[in-house]
Amino acid sequence: MKPLEPLPSHLLQAEQVARLPRGFEALGTTAGIKDSGAPDLALVLVQDGPAAIAATFTTSRLPAAPVLMNKAHLAATAPEGEGRYGWVDAMMCTSGCANAATGEPGLADQRSLAATIATHAGTTPERVIAMSTGLIGTRLPLERVANALTSISGSFRIDDEAFADVAEAMRTTDSVAKAASVTVELHSLEGGLVPVTISGVAKGVGMIHPDMATMLSFVLTDADAQPETLSRMLRPIVARTWNQTSVDGDQSTNDTVLLVASGASGAAPVDEDPEALSTLEQAVESVARSLARQQAADGEG
Repeated sequence: MKPLEPLPSHLLQAEQVARLPRGFEALGTTAGIKDSGAPDLALVLVQDGPAAIAATFTTSRLPAAPVLMNKAHLAATAPEGEGRYGWVDAMMCTSGCANAATGEPGLADQRSLAATIATHAGTTPERVIAMSTGLIGTRLPLERVANALTSISGSFRIDDEAFADVAEAMRTTDSVAKAASVTVELHSLEGGLVPVTISGVAKGVGMIHPDMATMLSFVLTDADAQPETLSRMLRPIVARTWNQTSVDGDQSTNDTVLLVASGASGAAPVDEDPEALSTLEQAVESVARSLARQQAADGEG
Protein backbone atom coordinates (compact mmCIF):
# COMPACT_ATOMS: atom_id res chain seq x y z
CA MET A 1 0.00 0.00 0.00
CA LYS A 2 1.31 3.42 -0.93
CA PRO A 3 2.03 5.51 2.21
CA LEU A 4 -0.14 8.55 2.80
CA GLU A 5 1.38 11.89 1.90
CA PRO A 6 1.52 14.47 4.71
CA LEU A 7 -1.02 17.27 4.56
CA PRO A 8 0.34 20.56 3.17
CA SER A 9 1.63 22.96 5.80
CA HIS A 10 2.74 26.60 5.90
CA LEU A 11 5.24 25.74 8.64
CA LEU A 12 8.98 25.55 8.14
CA GLN A 13 10.73 22.18 8.14
CA ALA A 14 12.70 21.87 11.37
CA GLU A 15 16.07 20.15 11.52
CA GLN A 16 16.20 17.40 14.14
CA VAL A 17 19.29 18.87 15.80
CA ALA A 18 19.94 21.00 18.88
CA ARG A 19 21.30 24.50 18.25
CA LEU A 20 21.93 26.69 21.27
CA PRO A 21 20.64 30.21 20.59
CA ARG A 22 22.73 33.21 21.57
CA GLY A 23 22.35 34.43 25.11
CA PHE A 24 22.30 30.99 26.76
CA GLU A 25 24.84 28.55 28.17
CA ALA A 26 24.09 24.95 29.00
CA LEU A 27 25.30 21.60 30.29
CA GLY A 28 24.12 18.06 30.85
CA THR A 29 25.83 16.02 33.52
CA THR A 30 25.46 13.22 36.05
CA ALA A 31 24.23 13.88 39.58
CA GLY A 32 23.65 10.30 40.74
CA ILE A 33 19.85 10.30 40.53
CA LYS A 34 19.77 7.34 38.12
CA ASP A 35 21.19 4.06 39.38
CA SER A 36 22.61 3.47 35.89
CA GLY A 37 24.99 6.40 36.17
CA ALA A 38 23.55 7.93 32.98
CA PRO A 39 23.29 11.73 32.67
CA ASP A 40 20.42 12.99 34.81
CA LEU A 41 20.95 16.72 35.43
CA ALA A 42 20.50 19.44 32.79
CA LEU A 43 20.95 23.17 33.25
CA VAL A 44 20.43 26.22 31.04
CA LEU A 45 21.59 29.67 32.19
CA VAL A 46 20.76 33.06 30.69
CA GLN A 47 23.98 34.96 30.09
CA ASP A 48 22.72 38.53 30.44
CA GLY A 49 19.40 37.95 32.11
CA PRO A 50 16.75 37.92 32.91
CA ALA A 51 15.13 36.39 29.86
CA ALA A 52 11.43 36.45 29.05
CA ILE A 53 9.72 33.12 29.67
CA ALA A 54 6.28 31.62 29.09
CA ALA A 55 5.15 28.19 30.22
CA THR A 56 2.36 25.70 29.92
CA PHE A 57 1.92 23.05 32.59
CA THR A 58 -0.02 19.88 33.26
CA THR A 59 -3.71 20.30 33.96
CA SER A 60 -3.58 17.40 36.41
CA ARG A 61 -5.16 18.17 39.78
CA LEU A 62 -2.09 16.59 41.39
CA PRO A 63 0.79 18.63 39.94
CA ALA A 64 4.33 17.72 40.97
CA ALA A 65 6.54 19.88 43.19
CA PRO A 66 8.44 21.57 40.32
CA VAL A 67 5.18 22.61 38.66
CA LEU A 68 3.91 24.15 41.90
CA MET A 69 7.19 25.96 42.45
CA ASN A 70 7.39 27.21 38.86
CA LYS A 71 3.94 28.75 38.94
CA ALA A 72 4.80 30.57 42.16
CA HIS A 73 8.13 31.79 40.76
CA LEU A 74 6.59 33.05 37.52
CA ALA A 75 3.85 34.83 39.46
CA ALA A 76 6.51 36.45 41.65
CA THR A 77 8.43 37.86 38.67
CA ALA A 78 5.32 38.91 36.69
CA PRO A 79 2.25 39.02 38.96
CA GLU A 80 -0.08 39.94 36.10
CA GLY A 81 0.74 36.62 34.40
CA GLU A 82 -0.68 34.55 37.26
CA GLY A 83 1.96 31.87 36.85
CA ARG A 84 1.81 31.65 33.04
CA TYR A 85 4.82 33.85 32.23
CA GLY A 86 7.58 35.90 33.81
CA TRP A 87 11.36 36.32 33.89
CA VAL A 88 14.09 33.73 34.34
CA ASP A 89 17.85 33.48 34.82
CA ALA A 90 18.34 29.73 35.28
CA MET A 91 16.53 26.52 34.38
CA MET A 92 17.12 22.96 35.57
CA CYS A 93 15.82 19.53 34.64
CA THR A 94 16.42 16.38 36.67
CA SER A 95 15.59 12.90 35.36
CA GLY A 96 15.14 9.64 37.21
CA CYS A 97 12.90 11.10 39.92
CA ALA A 98 9.74 13.08 39.15
CA ASN A 99 9.48 14.64 42.64
CA ALA A 100 5.74 14.02 42.36
CA ALA A 101 3.40 12.84 45.13
CA THR A 102 6.06 13.93 47.62
CA GLY A 103 4.00 16.56 49.49
CA GLU A 104 5.51 19.49 51.36
CA PRO A 105 8.91 17.75 51.82
CA GLY A 106 9.25 17.39 48.05
CA LEU A 107 8.33 21.03 47.51
CA ALA A 108 10.90 22.05 50.14
CA ASP A 109 13.51 19.96 48.27
CA GLN A 110 12.69 21.74 45.01
CA ARG A 111 12.94 25.16 46.64
CA SER A 112 16.25 24.24 48.24
CA LEU A 113 17.74 23.28 44.86
CA ALA A 114 16.41 26.50 43.32
CA ALA A 115 18.19 28.47 46.03
CA THR A 116 21.43 26.57 45.32
CA ILE A 117 21.19 27.30 41.60
CA ALA A 118 20.36 30.95 42.29
CA THR A 119 23.53 31.32 44.33
CA HIS A 120 25.58 29.80 41.51
CA ALA A 121 23.93 31.98 38.86
CA GLY A 122 23.99 35.18 40.89
CA THR A 123 20.24 35.60 40.90
CA THR A 124 17.23 35.09 43.17
CA PRO A 125 15.39 31.77 43.64
CA GLU A 126 12.27 33.27 42.05
CA ARG A 127 14.16 33.51 38.75
CA VAL A 128 14.91 29.79 38.74
CA ILE A 129 12.59 27.34 36.94
CA ALA A 130 12.84 23.55 37.29
CA MET A 131 11.49 20.40 35.66
CA SER A 132 11.70 16.80 36.84
CA THR A 133 10.87 13.45 35.28
CA GLY A 134 11.08 9.85 36.37
CA LEU A 135 9.68 7.77 39.20
CA ILE A 136 6.63 9.15 41.02
CA GLY A 137 6.46 8.98 44.80
CA THR A 138 10.18 9.20 45.50
CA ARG A 139 12.08 12.27 46.68
CA LEU A 140 15.09 13.71 44.93
CA PRO A 141 18.46 12.69 46.42
CA LEU A 142 18.91 16.24 47.60
CA GLU A 143 22.49 16.02 48.84
CA ARG A 144 23.74 14.38 45.64
CA VAL A 145 22.02 16.91 43.36
CA ALA A 146 23.14 19.85 45.52
CA ASN A 147 26.72 18.58 45.43
CA ALA A 148 26.55 18.32 41.66
CA LEU A 149 25.20 21.85 41.41
CA THR A 150 28.04 23.26 43.50
CA SER A 151 30.72 21.48 41.43
CA ILE A 152 29.74 22.61 37.93
CA SER A 153 31.49 25.99 37.89
CA GLY A 154 33.31 26.36 34.58
CA SER A 155 31.44 23.47 32.98
CA PHE A 156 28.84 25.50 31.08
CA ARG A 157 29.34 25.87 27.33
CA ILE A 158 27.78 27.96 24.57
CA ASP A 159 28.07 25.41 21.74
CA ASP A 160 25.34 23.29 20.18
CA GLU A 161 26.72 20.13 21.76
CA ALA A 162 25.97 21.58 25.20
CA PHE A 163 22.27 21.86 24.30
CA ALA A 164 22.37 18.33 22.88
CA ASP A 165 23.75 17.23 26.26
CA VAL A 166 20.68 18.80 27.88
CA ALA A 167 18.43 16.64 25.69
CA GLU A 168 20.44 13.56 26.64
CA ALA A 169 20.25 14.29 30.37
CA MET A 170 16.45 14.70 30.17
CA ARG A 171 15.88 11.14 28.90
CA THR A 172 14.20 8.46 30.97
CA THR A 173 12.56 5.70 28.91
CA ASP A 174 13.19 7.63 25.68
CA SER A 175 15.07 5.47 23.19
CA VAL A 176 16.60 8.57 21.60
CA ALA A 177 17.12 12.21 22.54
CA LYS A 178 14.78 14.67 20.84
CA ALA A 179 15.71 18.05 19.34
CA ALA A 180 14.46 20.42 16.65
CA SER A 181 15.74 23.74 15.29
CA VAL A 182 14.74 26.47 12.86
CA THR A 183 16.55 29.64 11.79
CA VAL A 184 14.69 32.67 10.44
CA GLU A 185 15.65 36.26 9.63
CA LEU A 186 14.16 39.24 11.45
CA HIS A 187 14.82 42.96 11.17
CA SER A 188 17.65 44.14 13.37
CA LEU A 189 17.73 47.15 15.66
CA GLU A 190 20.25 48.76 13.31
CA GLY A 191 18.52 47.99 10.02
CA GLY A 192 18.88 45.01 7.75
CA LEU A 193 18.20 41.43 8.72
CA VAL A 194 19.77 39.19 11.35
CA PRO A 195 19.49 35.43 11.84
CA VAL A 196 17.35 34.28 14.77
CA THR A 197 17.54 30.74 16.13
CA ILE A 198 14.62 28.81 17.61
CA SER A 199 15.62 25.45 19.05
CA GLY A 200 13.96 22.96 21.36
CA VAL A 201 14.80 19.75 23.17
CA ALA A 202 12.30 17.43 24.79
CA LYS A 203 11.75 14.16 26.59
CA GLY A 204 8.67 12.02 26.40
CA VAL A 205 7.47 8.71 25.00
CA GLY A 206 3.98 7.23 24.99
CA MET A 207 1.28 8.16 27.47
CA ILE A 208 0.92 11.51 25.72
CA HIS A 209 -2.77 12.39 26.25
CA PRO A 210 -4.48 14.53 27.32
CA ASP A 211 -2.79 17.93 27.27
CA MET A 212 0.90 17.24 26.68
CA ALA A 213 1.05 14.37 29.14
CA THR A 214 4.34 12.82 30.18
CA MET A 215 6.61 15.25 28.42
CA LEU A 216 8.98 18.12 29.14
CA SER A 217 10.49 20.62 26.72
CA PHE A 218 12.82 23.60 26.60
CA VAL A 219 12.25 25.84 23.56
CA LEU A 220 14.86 28.59 23.41
CA THR A 221 15.25 31.54 21.06
CA ASP A 222 17.49 34.59 20.81
CA ALA A 223 14.58 36.67 19.51
CA ASP A 224 13.41 39.66 21.56
CA ALA A 225 9.88 39.34 22.97
CA GLN A 226 8.06 40.20 26.16
CA PRO A 227 6.81 37.40 28.44
CA GLU A 228 3.15 38.13 27.74
CA THR A 229 3.81 37.97 23.99
CA LEU A 230 5.47 34.59 24.39
CA SER A 231 2.54 33.33 26.43
CA ARG A 232 -0.04 34.40 23.85
CA MET A 233 2.06 32.62 21.24
CA LEU A 234 2.78 29.43 23.18
CA ARG A 235 -0.63 28.36 24.40
CA PRO A 236 -2.30 27.92 20.97
CA ILE A 237 0.88 26.33 19.60
CA VAL A 238 0.78 23.71 22.37
CA ALA A 239 -2.90 23.16 21.59
CA ARG A 240 -2.09 22.52 17.92
CA THR A 241 0.92 20.27 18.51
CA TRP A 242 1.52 18.43 21.79
CA ASN A 243 -2.14 18.45 22.79
CA GLN A 244 -3.06 16.73 19.52
CA THR A 245 -0.92 13.69 20.30
CA SER A 246 -2.85 10.82 21.85
CA VAL A 247 -1.52 7.40 22.84
CA ASP A 248 -3.33 5.81 25.78
CA GLY A 249 -5.25 8.44 27.72
CA ASP A 250 -2.84 8.82 30.63
CA GLN A 251 -1.71 12.18 31.96
CA SER A 252 1.43 13.15 33.81
CA THR A 253 1.88 15.21 36.97
CA ASN A 254 4.94 17.00 35.55
CA ASP A 255 4.13 18.09 31.97
CA THR A 256 5.90 21.34 31.18
CA VAL A 257 6.80 23.37 28.09
CA LEU A 258 9.06 26.39 28.51
CA LEU A 259 9.48 29.05 25.80
CA VAL A 260 12.36 31.39 26.61
CA ALA A 261 13.64 34.43 24.67
CA SER A 262 17.07 35.88 25.47
CA GLY A 263 16.88 38.82 23.06
CA ALA A 264 20.57 38.32 22.25
CA SER A 265 20.25 38.08 18.45
CA GLY A 266 20.19 41.83 17.92
CA ALA A 267 16.76 41.60 16.28
CA ALA A 268 14.19 44.25 17.03
CA PRO A 269 11.42 43.33 19.50
CA VAL A 270 8.61 41.41 17.82
CA ASP A 271 5.87 42.57 20.19
CA GLU A 272 4.60 45.47 18.04
CA ASP A 273 5.62 44.08 14.65
CA PRO A 274 2.92 41.75 13.26
CA GLU A 275 5.13 40.42 10.46
CA ALA A 276 8.03 39.59 12.77
CA LEU A 277 5.67 38.13 15.34
CA SER A 278 4.10 35.86 12.72
CA THR A 279 7.54 34.71 11.52
CA LEU A 280 8.63 33.87 15.05
CA GLU A 281 5.35 32.14 15.84
CA GLN A 282 5.60 29.91 12.77
CA ALA A 283 9.18 28.99 13.69
CA VAL A 284 8.23 28.10 17.26
CA GLU A 285 5.35 25.98 16.01
CA SER A 286 7.64 24.22 13.55
CA VAL A 287 9.94 23.25 16.42
CA ALA A 288 7.00 22.17 18.60
CA ARG A 289 5.47 20.09 15.80
CA SER A 290 8.76 18.31 15.17
CA LEU A 291 9.29 17.53 18.86
CA ALA A 292 5.71 16.27 19.27
CA ARG A 293 6.10 13.99 16.25
CA GLN A 294 9.43 12.67 17.54
CA GLN A 295 7.76 11.85 20.85
CA ALA A 296 4.87 10.06 19.17
CA ALA A 297 7.31 8.06 17.03
CA ASP A 298 9.11 6.94 20.21
CA GLY A 299 5.95 5.73 21.96
CA GLU A 300 6.29 3.19 24.75
CA GLY A 301 5.18 -0.25 23.60
